[in-house]
Amino acid sequence: MSNSFADIVLYSWPVVVYILFQRLPLRDALVWSIVAGYLLLPTRTGFNLPAFPTVDKTLIPATMAALMCLMINRRNRMAEHMAARRVGGIAISRASIPASVAFTPQRGQTLFWGLLLLLFAAPFITALQNSDAIVQGRLFISGLSLYDALSMNANLAVAVLPFVLGRRYLASDDAHLVLLRVFVIACLGYSLLVLYEVRMSPQLNRQIYGFFPHSFGQHIRGDGFRPVVFMQHGLWLAIILCMSVLAAATLWKSTPKSSPNRTKWLFAIFWLFGTLFLSKSLGAFALTLVFLPALLFMNKRAVALLAMCFFGFILLFPLARSAGVVPVDTVLKIAATIDEQRAQSFQFRVDNEDILLEKAMQKPIAGWGSWGRGRVYNEAGYDISTTDGFWVLVIGQYGWLGYMAQFGLLCLPVILLGLKRRKIEYSVATSGLALVLMVGVIDLIPNATINPILWLVAGAMMGRYQTAPSIETSSASQKDSQPIFPTQEPSFAGAPSNMRDRPLHRRRPR
Repeated sequence: MSNSFADIVLYSWPVVVYILFQRLPLRDALVWSIVAGYLLLPTRTGFNLPAFPTVDKTLIPATMAALMCLMINRRNRMAEHMAARRVGGIAISRASIPASVAFTPQRGQTLFWGLLLLLFAAPFITALQNSDAIVQGRLFISGLSLYDALSMNANLAVAVLPFVLGRRYLASDDAHLVLLRVFVIACLGYSLLVLYEVRMSPQLNRQIYGFFPHSFGQHIRGDGFRPVVFMQHGLWLAIILCMSVLAAATLWKSTPKSSPNRTKWLFAIFWLFGTLFLSKSLGAFALTLVFLPALLFMNKRAVALLAMCFFGFILLFPLARSAGVVPVDTVLKIAATIDEQRAQSFQFRVDNEDILLEKAMQKPIAGWGSWGRGRVYNEAGYDISTTDGFWVLVIGQYGWLGYMAQFGLLCLPVILLGLKRRKIEYSVATSGLALVLMVGVIDLIPNATINPILWLVAGAMMGRYQTAPSIETSSASQKDSQPIFPTQEPSFAGAPSNMRDRPLHRRRPR
Protein backbone atom coordinates (compact mmCIF):
# COMPACT_ATOMS: atom_id res chain seq x y z
CA MET A 1 0.00 0.00 0.00
CA SER A 2 1.47 3.34 -1.06
CA ASN A 3 1.84 6.27 1.30
CA SER A 4 0.53 9.81 0.98
CA PHE A 5 3.73 11.07 -0.61
CA ALA A 6 3.23 8.65 -3.51
CA ASP A 7 -0.23 10.12 -4.13
CA ILE A 8 1.15 13.66 -3.97
CA VAL A 9 3.88 12.89 -6.51
CA LEU A 10 1.47 11.13 -8.87
CA TYR A 11 -1.28 13.75 -8.83
CA SER A 12 1.13 16.68 -9.06
CA TRP A 13 2.71 15.33 -12.24
CA PRO A 14 0.39 17.43 -14.50
CA VAL A 15 2.04 20.52 -13.00
CA VAL A 16 5.47 19.10 -13.89
CA VAL A 17 4.33 18.42 -17.46
CA TYR A 18 2.93 21.95 -17.75
CA ILE A 19 6.25 23.45 -16.61
CA LEU A 20 8.18 21.26 -19.05
CA PHE A 21 6.09 22.45 -21.99
CA GLN A 22 6.50 26.07 -20.89
CA ARG A 23 10.28 25.85 -20.57
CA LEU A 24 11.29 23.42 -23.35
CA PRO A 25 10.55 22.95 -27.06
CA LEU A 26 7.54 20.77 -27.75
CA ARG A 27 9.45 17.65 -28.76
CA ASP A 28 11.81 17.79 -25.79
CA ALA A 29 8.95 18.41 -23.37
CA LEU A 30 6.94 15.53 -24.82
CA VAL A 31 9.78 13.04 -24.46
CA TRP A 32 10.71 14.23 -20.96
CA SER A 33 7.07 13.99 -19.84
CA ILE A 34 6.72 10.34 -20.92
CA VAL A 35 10.22 9.13 -20.03
CA ALA A 36 10.54 10.86 -16.65
CA GLY A 37 6.97 9.95 -15.73
CA TYR A 38 7.63 6.28 -16.36
CA LEU A 39 10.96 6.26 -14.53
CA LEU A 40 9.99 8.28 -11.45
CA LEU A 41 6.26 7.89 -10.71
CA PRO A 42 5.14 5.13 -8.34
CA THR A 43 3.51 1.92 -9.50
CA ARG A 44 0.39 0.44 -7.86
CA THR A 45 -0.76 3.97 -7.04
CA GLY A 46 -3.92 5.53 -8.45
CA PHE A 47 -7.68 5.17 -8.38
CA ASN A 48 -10.38 3.61 -10.51
CA LEU A 49 -13.47 5.32 -11.87
CA PRO A 50 -16.51 3.55 -13.35
CA ALA A 51 -16.12 3.02 -17.11
CA PHE A 52 -12.70 4.77 -17.09
CA PRO A 53 -9.17 3.34 -17.06
CA THR A 54 -7.08 3.49 -13.89
CA VAL A 55 -5.63 6.93 -13.19
CA ASP A 56 -1.97 5.97 -12.69
CA LYS A 57 1.57 6.56 -13.97
CA THR A 58 0.55 5.38 -17.45
CA LEU A 59 -2.47 7.62 -17.90
CA ILE A 60 -1.40 10.92 -16.29
CA PRO A 61 1.84 11.70 -18.20
CA ALA A 62 0.47 10.68 -21.61
CA THR A 63 -2.88 12.44 -21.21
CA MET A 64 -1.36 15.66 -19.91
CA ALA A 65 1.29 15.66 -22.66
CA ALA A 66 -1.43 15.19 -25.29
CA LEU A 67 -3.41 18.12 -23.90
CA MET A 68 -0.34 20.35 -23.90
CA CYS A 69 0.53 19.38 -27.48
CA LEU A 70 -3.00 20.26 -28.59
CA MET A 71 -2.84 23.61 -26.81
CA ILE A 72 0.51 24.52 -28.34
CA ASN A 73 -0.68 23.48 -31.80
CA ARG A 74 -3.76 25.62 -31.45
CA ARG A 75 -1.69 28.59 -30.25
CA ASN A 76 0.77 28.22 -33.13
CA ARG A 77 -1.99 28.04 -35.72
CA MET A 78 -3.70 31.10 -34.31
CA ALA A 79 -0.40 32.99 -34.39
CA GLU A 80 0.16 31.99 -38.01
CA HIS A 81 -3.34 33.07 -39.00
CA MET A 82 -2.91 36.41 -37.26
CA ALA A 83 0.42 36.95 -39.02
CA ALA A 84 -1.14 36.08 -42.38
CA ARG A 85 -3.97 38.54 -41.79
CA ARG A 86 -1.53 41.31 -40.88
CA VAL A 87 0.34 40.90 -44.17
CA GLY A 88 -2.86 40.58 -46.13
CA GLY A 89 -2.63 36.87 -46.76
CA ILE A 90 -5.69 34.72 -47.14
CA ALA A 91 -4.37 31.28 -46.23
CA ILE A 92 -1.27 29.70 -44.74
CA SER A 93 0.94 27.56 -46.89
CA ARG A 94 1.87 24.16 -45.48
CA ALA A 95 5.56 25.08 -45.53
CA SER A 96 4.98 28.02 -43.19
CA ILE A 97 3.60 25.86 -40.38
CA PRO A 98 6.19 25.20 -37.63
CA ALA A 99 7.93 21.83 -37.54
CA SER A 100 6.17 20.96 -34.29
CA VAL A 101 2.82 21.30 -36.07
CA ALA A 102 3.42 20.16 -39.65
CA PHE A 103 2.83 16.49 -40.40
CA THR A 104 2.35 15.33 -43.98
CA PRO A 105 2.14 11.54 -44.42
CA GLN A 106 3.29 10.26 -47.80
CA ARG A 107 2.47 6.59 -47.28
CA GLY A 108 1.04 4.11 -44.79
CA GLN A 109 -2.20 5.91 -43.93
CA THR A 110 -4.32 2.86 -44.71
CA LEU A 111 -2.02 0.70 -42.60
CA PHE A 112 -2.10 3.05 -39.61
CA TRP A 113 -5.85 3.59 -39.52
CA GLY A 114 -6.50 -0.06 -40.32
CA LEU A 115 -4.43 -1.21 -37.34
CA LEU A 116 -6.15 1.29 -35.04
CA LEU A 117 -9.56 0.16 -36.27
CA LEU A 118 -8.61 -3.46 -35.68
CA LEU A 119 -7.26 -2.60 -32.23
CA PHE A 120 -10.50 -1.03 -31.03
CA ALA A 121 -12.84 -3.39 -32.90
CA ALA A 122 -11.31 -6.55 -31.43
CA PRO A 123 -12.70 -6.04 -27.87
CA PHE A 124 -16.27 -5.83 -29.23
CA ILE A 125 -15.83 -9.12 -31.09
CA THR A 126 -14.26 -10.59 -27.95
CA ALA A 127 -17.25 -9.54 -25.85
CA LEU A 128 -19.71 -11.02 -28.36
CA GLN A 129 -17.90 -14.38 -28.32
CA ASN A 130 -17.63 -14.52 -24.51
CA SER A 131 -21.12 -13.70 -23.29
CA ASP A 132 -21.33 -17.02 -21.41
CA ALA A 133 -20.08 -17.40 -17.83
CA ILE A 134 -17.21 -19.68 -16.79
CA VAL A 135 -18.13 -22.07 -13.96
CA GLN A 136 -15.50 -24.51 -12.76
CA GLY A 137 -15.44 -25.80 -9.20
CA ARG A 138 -15.36 -22.83 -6.85
CA LEU A 139 -14.72 -20.48 -9.77
CA PHE A 140 -17.37 -18.27 -11.34
CA ILE A 141 -16.54 -15.59 -13.96
CA SER A 142 -19.47 -13.79 -15.49
CA GLY A 143 -19.80 -13.32 -19.23
CA LEU A 144 -18.64 -10.21 -21.00
CA SER A 145 -20.95 -7.38 -22.02
CA LEU A 146 -20.76 -4.11 -23.95
CA TYR A 147 -19.53 -2.40 -20.78
CA ASP A 148 -16.51 -4.75 -20.68
CA ALA A 149 -15.75 -4.04 -24.34
CA LEU A 150 -15.80 -0.29 -23.67
CA SER A 151 -13.61 -0.77 -20.60
CA MET A 152 -11.05 -2.77 -22.58
CA ASN A 153 -11.05 -0.10 -25.28
CA ALA A 154 -10.43 2.62 -22.71
CA ASN A 155 -7.38 0.75 -21.40
CA LEU A 156 -6.10 0.23 -24.95
CA ALA A 157 -6.56 3.93 -25.74
CA VAL A 158 -4.42 4.94 -22.77
CA ALA A 159 -1.77 2.37 -23.70
CA VAL A 160 -1.36 3.51 -27.33
CA LEU A 161 -1.66 7.26 -26.67
CA PRO A 162 2.17 7.63 -26.51
CA PHE A 163 2.30 5.84 -29.87
CA VAL A 164 -0.05 8.41 -31.41
CA LEU A 165 1.95 11.29 -29.91
CA GLY A 166 5.25 9.83 -31.13
CA ARG A 167 3.90 9.37 -34.65
CA ARG A 168 2.59 12.93 -34.78
CA TYR A 169 5.44 14.89 -33.18
CA LEU A 170 8.56 12.68 -33.38
CA ALA A 171 8.52 11.69 -37.04
CA SER A 172 11.66 13.47 -38.30
CA ASP A 173 15.34 12.58 -38.08
CA ASP A 174 15.94 15.53 -35.77
CA ALA A 175 13.11 14.38 -33.51
CA HIS A 176 14.69 10.93 -33.31
CA LEU A 177 17.92 12.53 -32.12
CA VAL A 178 15.94 14.43 -29.49
CA LEU A 179 14.26 11.22 -28.35
CA LEU A 180 17.56 9.36 -28.10
CA ARG A 181 19.32 12.21 -26.31
CA VAL A 182 16.60 12.73 -23.70
CA PHE A 183 16.31 9.00 -23.08
CA VAL A 184 20.06 8.56 -22.56
CA ILE A 185 20.37 11.61 -20.29
CA ALA A 186 17.42 10.41 -18.20
CA CYS A 187 18.93 6.93 -17.86
CA LEU A 188 22.33 8.36 -16.91
CA GLY A 189 20.70 10.19 -14.01
CA TYR A 190 18.64 7.10 -13.16
CA SER A 191 21.78 4.97 -13.09
CA LEU A 192 22.86 6.65 -9.84
CA LEU A 193 19.73 5.28 -8.15
CA VAL A 194 20.35 1.90 -9.77
CA LEU A 195 23.91 1.73 -8.42
CA TYR A 196 22.66 2.70 -4.97
CA GLU A 197 20.28 -0.27 -4.94
CA VAL A 198 22.98 -2.59 -6.29
CA ARG A 199 24.99 -1.80 -3.19
CA MET A 200 22.27 -1.23 -0.58
CA SER A 201 19.52 -3.59 -1.88
CA PRO A 202 16.29 -2.47 -3.62
CA GLN A 203 14.84 -0.22 -0.94
CA LEU A 204 14.18 3.14 -2.61
CA ASN A 205 10.58 2.40 -3.56
CA ARG A 206 9.78 1.28 -0.01
CA GLN A 207 11.62 4.19 1.60
CA ILE A 208 10.06 6.87 -0.61
CA TYR A 209 6.67 5.49 -1.65
CA GLY A 210 6.03 3.13 1.25
CA PHE A 211 5.78 -0.25 -0.51
CA PHE A 212 7.81 -2.82 -2.44
CA PRO A 213 6.33 -3.47 -5.89
CA HIS A 214 7.12 -7.18 -6.17
CA SER A 215 8.61 -10.17 -4.37
CA PHE A 216 11.86 -9.24 -2.66
CA GLY A 217 13.17 -12.81 -2.97
CA GLN A 218 13.24 -12.55 -6.78
CA HIS A 219 15.70 -9.66 -6.51
CA ILE A 220 18.39 -11.49 -4.56
CA ARG A 221 21.10 -12.66 -6.97
CA GLY A 222 23.94 -14.63 -5.39
CA ASP A 223 25.70 -12.39 -2.92
CA GLY A 224 24.13 -9.23 -4.38
CA PHE A 225 20.86 -7.68 -5.43
CA ARG A 226 18.95 -6.93 -8.61
CA PRO A 227 17.79 -3.27 -8.48
CA VAL A 228 14.20 -2.17 -9.02
CA VAL A 229 14.15 1.58 -8.18
CA PHE A 230 10.57 2.68 -9.07
CA MET A 231 9.74 -0.03 -11.65
CA GLN A 232 7.35 -2.95 -11.35
CA HIS A 233 10.20 -5.46 -11.33
CA GLY A 234 13.93 -5.66 -11.89
CA LEU A 235 13.31 -7.08 -15.38
CA TRP A 236 11.52 -3.87 -16.37
CA LEU A 237 14.54 -1.85 -15.24
CA ALA A 238 17.00 -4.14 -17.01
CA ILE A 239 15.39 -3.79 -20.44
CA ILE A 240 15.30 0.00 -20.05
CA LEU A 241 19.05 -0.05 -19.34
CA CYS A 242 19.60 -2.31 -22.35
CA MET A 243 17.71 0.12 -24.58
CA SER A 244 19.67 3.05 -23.14
CA VAL A 245 23.02 1.43 -24.02
CA LEU A 246 21.94 1.02 -27.64
CA ALA A 247 20.54 4.55 -27.67
CA ALA A 248 23.88 5.95 -26.45
CA ALA A 249 25.68 3.94 -29.13
CA THR A 250 23.37 5.41 -31.76
CA LEU A 251 24.13 8.94 -30.56
CA TRP A 252 27.86 8.20 -30.64
CA LYS A 253 27.57 6.86 -34.19
CA SER A 254 25.44 9.83 -35.32
CA THR A 255 27.79 12.48 -33.92
CA PRO A 256 30.51 13.82 -36.26
CA LYS A 257 34.04 12.75 -35.37
CA SER A 258 35.12 16.36 -34.91
CA SER A 259 32.43 17.06 -32.31
CA PRO A 260 33.45 17.03 -28.62
CA ASN A 261 30.11 15.41 -27.76
CA ARG A 262 31.27 12.18 -29.39
CA THR A 263 33.53 11.43 -26.41
CA LYS A 264 30.66 12.12 -24.00
CA TRP A 265 28.40 9.60 -25.73
CA LEU A 266 31.22 7.04 -25.70
CA PHE A 267 31.51 7.53 -21.94
CA ALA A 268 27.72 7.10 -21.67
CA ILE A 269 27.97 3.74 -23.49
CA PHE A 270 30.52 2.38 -21.03
CA TRP A 271 28.76 3.80 -17.98
CA LEU A 272 25.33 2.42 -18.87
CA PHE A 273 26.80 -0.90 -19.98
CA GLY A 274 28.56 -1.26 -16.63
CA THR A 275 25.35 -0.36 -14.79
CA LEU A 276 23.46 -3.00 -16.76
CA PHE A 277 26.13 -5.60 -15.94
CA LEU A 278 25.87 -4.84 -12.23
CA SER A 279 22.06 -5.16 -12.41
CA LYS A 280 22.41 -8.97 -12.75
CA SER A 281 19.75 -9.54 -15.44
CA LEU A 282 21.02 -12.15 -17.87
CA GLY A 283 18.42 -11.69 -20.61
CA ALA A 284 18.84 -7.94 -21.08
CA PHE A 285 22.63 -8.24 -20.80
CA ALA A 286 22.68 -10.96 -23.49
CA LEU A 287 20.60 -8.79 -25.83
CA THR A 288 23.09 -5.97 -25.37
CA LEU A 289 26.09 -8.21 -26.09
CA VAL A 290 24.47 -9.47 -29.30
CA PHE A 291 23.16 -6.24 -30.80
CA LEU A 292 25.60 -3.57 -29.59
CA PRO A 293 28.40 -4.70 -31.97
CA ALA A 294 25.88 -4.90 -34.83
CA LEU A 295 24.79 -1.32 -34.18
CA LEU A 296 28.37 -0.02 -33.95
CA PHE A 297 29.88 -1.74 -36.98
CA MET A 298 27.01 -2.14 -39.47
CA ASN A 299 25.78 0.63 -41.76
CA LYS A 300 22.29 2.01 -41.43
CA ARG A 301 20.77 -0.11 -44.21
CA ALA A 302 22.21 -3.32 -42.75
CA VAL A 303 20.85 -2.35 -39.32
CA ALA A 304 17.43 -1.70 -40.85
CA LEU A 305 17.55 -5.11 -42.57
CA LEU A 306 18.54 -6.83 -39.31
CA ALA A 307 15.70 -5.14 -37.42
CA MET A 308 13.23 -6.03 -40.18
CA CYS A 309 14.09 -9.74 -39.97
CA PHE A 310 13.72 -9.89 -36.19
CA PHE A 311 10.45 -7.95 -36.23
CA GLY A 312 9.07 -10.29 -38.88
CA PHE A 313 9.89 -13.26 -36.66
CA ILE A 314 8.32 -11.62 -33.61
CA LEU A 315 5.14 -10.84 -35.52
CA LEU A 316 4.75 -14.51 -36.41
CA PHE A 317 6.10 -15.86 -33.12
CA PRO A 318 2.83 -17.48 -31.90
CA LEU A 319 2.63 -19.51 -35.14
CA ALA A 320 6.28 -20.55 -34.81
CA ARG A 321 5.76 -21.42 -31.15
CA SER A 322 2.69 -23.53 -31.91
CA ALA A 323 4.44 -25.32 -34.78
CA GLY A 324 7.48 -26.15 -32.64
CA VAL A 325 9.86 -24.13 -34.81
CA VAL A 326 11.24 -22.16 -31.86
CA PRO A 327 14.29 -24.08 -30.47
CA VAL A 328 13.09 -24.16 -26.88
CA ASP A 329 15.16 -27.21 -25.90
CA THR A 330 18.35 -25.66 -27.26
CA VAL A 331 17.79 -22.45 -25.31
CA LEU A 332 17.07 -24.52 -22.20
CA LYS A 333 20.38 -26.40 -22.54
CA ILE A 334 22.30 -23.14 -22.99
CA ALA A 335 20.62 -21.68 -19.90
CA ALA A 336 21.50 -24.80 -17.92
CA THR A 337 25.18 -24.42 -18.77
CA ILE A 338 25.11 -20.84 -17.42
CA ASP A 339 22.99 -21.24 -14.29
CA GLU A 340 20.78 -24.13 -13.19
CA GLN A 341 18.41 -21.76 -11.42
CA ARG A 342 17.95 -19.72 -14.61
CA ALA A 343 17.26 -22.94 -16.53
CA GLN A 344 14.54 -23.93 -14.06
CA SER A 345 12.99 -20.48 -14.35
CA PHE A 346 13.02 -20.74 -18.15
CA GLN A 347 11.45 -24.21 -18.03
CA PHE A 348 8.70 -22.85 -15.77
CA ARG A 349 7.96 -20.11 -18.31
CA VAL A 350 7.85 -22.57 -21.19
CA ASP A 351 5.47 -24.93 -19.38
CA ASN A 352 3.08 -22.09 -18.58
CA GLU A 353 3.23 -20.78 -22.14
CA ASP A 354 2.27 -24.22 -23.43
CA ILE A 355 -0.90 -24.50 -21.36
CA LEU A 356 -1.87 -20.85 -21.91
CA LEU A 357 -1.34 -21.11 -25.65
CA GLU A 358 -3.37 -24.31 -25.75
CA LYS A 359 -6.30 -22.56 -24.10
CA ALA A 360 -5.91 -19.45 -26.30
CA MET A 361 -6.22 -21.62 -29.40
CA GLN A 362 -9.68 -22.69 -28.23
CA LYS A 363 -10.83 -19.18 -29.20
CA PRO A 364 -8.11 -18.07 -31.61
CA ILE A 365 -9.93 -15.23 -33.40
CA ALA A 366 -10.82 -12.82 -30.59
CA GLY A 367 -9.60 -14.54 -27.42
CA TRP A 368 -11.20 -14.96 -24.00
CA GLY A 369 -11.41 -11.34 -22.84
CA SER A 370 -10.66 -9.81 -19.44
CA TRP A 371 -11.30 -10.84 -15.79
CA GLY A 372 -8.82 -13.72 -16.06
CA ARG A 373 -10.96 -15.73 -18.48
CA GLY A 374 -7.90 -16.69 -20.54
CA ARG A 375 -6.02 -18.22 -17.61
CA VAL A 376 -5.94 -21.97 -16.87
CA TYR A 377 -7.79 -23.38 -13.85
CA ASN A 378 -7.86 -26.87 -12.37
CA GLU A 379 -11.02 -28.84 -11.62
CA ALA A 380 -11.40 -27.17 -8.24
CA GLY A 381 -11.31 -23.72 -9.85
CA TYR A 382 -7.83 -22.66 -8.71
CA ASP A 383 -5.53 -20.77 -11.06
CA ILE A 384 -2.58 -22.95 -12.09
CA SER A 385 -1.04 -20.66 -14.73
CA THR A 386 1.43 -17.77 -14.72
CA THR A 387 1.52 -15.27 -17.57
CA ASP A 388 5.03 -13.90 -18.07
CA GLY A 389 5.21 -13.10 -21.78
CA PHE A 390 3.23 -10.15 -23.12
CA TRP A 391 2.54 -11.98 -26.39
CA VAL A 392 0.74 -14.88 -24.73
CA LEU A 393 -1.23 -12.47 -22.55
CA VAL A 394 -2.43 -10.50 -25.61
CA ILE A 395 -3.31 -13.52 -27.73
CA GLY A 396 -5.15 -15.12 -24.80
CA GLN A 397 -7.16 -11.98 -24.09
CA TYR A 398 -7.81 -10.59 -27.60
CA GLY A 399 -6.94 -13.48 -29.92
CA TRP A 400 -5.21 -13.09 -33.26
CA LEU A 401 -7.13 -9.90 -33.99
CA GLY A 402 -5.78 -8.12 -30.95
CA TYR A 403 -2.32 -9.62 -31.36
CA MET A 404 -1.96 -8.46 -34.96
CA ALA A 405 -3.24 -5.01 -34.01
CA GLN A 406 -0.91 -4.42 -31.06
CA PHE A 407 2.18 -6.16 -32.40
CA GLY A 408 1.43 -4.77 -35.84
CA LEU A 409 1.73 -1.24 -34.46
CA LEU A 410 5.00 -2.23 -32.78
CA CYS A 411 6.56 -4.23 -35.62
CA LEU A 412 5.20 -3.21 -39.02
CA PRO A 413 6.72 0.31 -39.18
CA VAL A 414 10.25 -1.10 -38.92
CA ILE A 415 9.43 -4.00 -41.26
CA LEU A 416 8.18 -1.61 -43.95
CA LEU A 417 11.10 0.74 -43.35
CA GLY A 418 13.46 -2.18 -43.88
CA LEU A 419 11.69 -3.20 -47.08
CA LYS A 420 12.04 0.35 -48.42
CA ARG A 421 15.52 0.94 -46.98
CA ARG A 422 16.93 1.78 -50.45
CA LYS A 423 13.96 3.87 -51.58
CA ILE A 424 13.34 6.34 -48.75
CA GLU A 425 15.61 8.63 -46.80
CA TYR A 426 16.39 8.03 -43.13
CA SER A 427 19.33 8.71 -40.86
CA VAL A 428 21.63 6.65 -38.66
CA ALA A 429 19.53 7.85 -35.71
CA THR A 430 16.41 6.28 -37.25
CA SER A 431 18.08 2.91 -37.92
CA GLY A 432 19.55 2.90 -34.41
CA LEU A 433 16.17 3.77 -32.92
CA ALA A 434 14.73 0.79 -34.77
CA LEU A 435 17.25 -1.45 -33.02
CA VAL A 436 16.41 0.14 -29.66
CA LEU A 437 12.75 -0.65 -30.29
CA MET A 438 13.64 -4.16 -31.42
CA VAL A 439 15.33 -5.23 -28.18
CA GLY A 440 12.35 -3.87 -26.23
CA VAL A 441 9.90 -5.87 -28.34
CA ILE A 442 12.06 -9.01 -28.17
CA ASP A 443 11.78 -8.82 -24.38
CA LEU A 444 7.99 -8.96 -24.73
CA ILE A 445 8.34 -12.64 -25.60
CA PRO A 446 9.63 -13.82 -22.19
CA ASN A 447 8.32 -10.87 -20.15
CA ALA A 448 5.37 -8.47 -20.08
CA THR A 449 7.66 -5.42 -20.04
CA ILE A 450 5.42 -3.26 -22.22
CA ASN A 451 5.71 0.40 -21.24
CA PRO A 452 4.92 3.94 -22.53
CA ILE A 453 8.52 4.50 -23.70
CA LEU A 454 8.27 1.50 -26.00
CA TRP A 455 5.00 2.80 -27.47
CA LEU A 456 6.52 6.28 -27.90
CA VAL A 457 9.50 4.88 -29.84
CA ALA A 458 7.21 2.73 -31.99
CA GLY A 459 5.10 5.78 -32.81
CA ALA A 460 8.21 7.72 -33.80
CA MET A 461 9.16 4.91 -36.18
CA MET A 462 5.67 4.86 -37.68
CA GLY A 463 5.80 8.62 -38.20
CA ARG A 464 9.19 8.40 -39.89
CA TYR A 465 8.05 5.65 -42.23
CA GLN A 466 5.01 7.70 -43.20
CA THR A 467 6.80 11.01 -43.73
CA ALA A 468 10.28 10.06 -44.98
CA PRO A 469 10.88 11.46 -48.49
CA SER A 470 11.64 9.10 -51.32
CA ILE A 471 15.20 9.11 -52.59
CA GLU A 472 14.03 9.63 -56.19
CA THR A 473 11.87 12.57 -55.18
CA SER A 474 14.67 14.10 -53.13
CA SER A 475 17.15 13.74 -56.00
CA ALA A 476 14.69 15.29 -58.43
CA SER A 477 14.05 18.24 -56.12
CA GLN A 478 17.79 18.84 -55.76
CA LYS A 479 18.16 18.73 -59.54
CA ASP A 480 15.30 21.17 -59.96
CA SER A 481 16.85 23.52 -57.41
CA GLN A 482 20.04 23.89 -59.50
CA PRO A 483 20.18 27.10 -61.64
CA ILE A 484 19.13 26.72 -65.25
CA PHE A 485 21.84 29.09 -66.49
CA PRO A 486 25.50 28.58 -65.51
CA THR A 487 26.82 30.83 -62.79
CA GLN A 488 30.43 30.73 -64.04
CA GLU A 489 31.93 31.94 -67.30
CA PRO A 490 32.62 29.15 -69.84
CA SER A 491 36.19 27.97 -70.07
CA PHE A 492 38.20 28.52 -73.26
CA ALA A 493 41.37 26.81 -72.13
CA GLY A 494 41.62 24.72 -75.28
CA ALA A 495 40.59 27.45 -77.77
CA PRO A 496 42.94 29.46 -80.01
CA SER A 497 44.61 32.53 -78.52
CA ASN A 498 42.70 34.99 -80.70
CA MET A 499 39.44 33.41 -79.55
CA ARG A 500 40.47 33.47 -75.87
CA ASP A 501 41.21 37.18 -76.08
CA ARG A 502 37.79 38.07 -77.45
CA PRO A 503 35.17 39.26 -74.97
CA LEU A 504 32.29 36.89 -74.29
CA HIS A 505 29.29 37.74 -76.43
CA ARG A 506 26.08 38.21 -74.48
CA ARG A 507 22.70 38.36 -76.12
CA ARG A 508 20.75 41.41 -75.04
CA PRO A 509 17.02 41.07 -74.42
CA ARG A 510 14.74 42.44 -77.11
